[in-house]
Amino acid sequence: MSEAAAVRAWLRMRSLVLDRHDRRREAADALGLSFVRIKALRRVAETPSTLSDLADALAVDRPYATVVVDELQKRGLVRRDPHPGDRRCKVVSATEAGQEAAAVASAILGEPPPGVRALPEADLAELDRILGVLVQDPERAR
Repeated sequence: MSEAAAVRAWLRMRSLVLDRHDRRREAADALGLSFVRIKALRRVAETPSTLSDLADALAVDRPYATVVVDELQKRGLVRRDPHPGDRRCKVVSATEAGQEAAAVASAILGEPPPGVRALPEADLAELDRILGVLVQDPERAR
């Protein structure tokens, strides 16, 4: 595959997800949270994390991660518990309400656009196969 074809394919994927069917605003509006707070909530709903790990996962600094977690905690969506192996740390995890909110966000974000749903079964299977290769092993796709 030529470099130009790879760039074109990447730009088309990016456009499809981020320009034409970006559901981040829809999720933010549904939950009344900024998207970074939704990302944090979804992350701790999946895997409880320390503030440092959460900051790394969100690509933000630790003080900002603290602000995000404080807001989520005020809304009853997360809790901080003592770290079992390090008393200096707290582990952030989702409450039941947080798990429900994360599920709502995931449902919104995971809704395929009409064009994807309309693909013939064989094309959809091929697209799924290709994306599976890219997600699991980007080097194998070469």
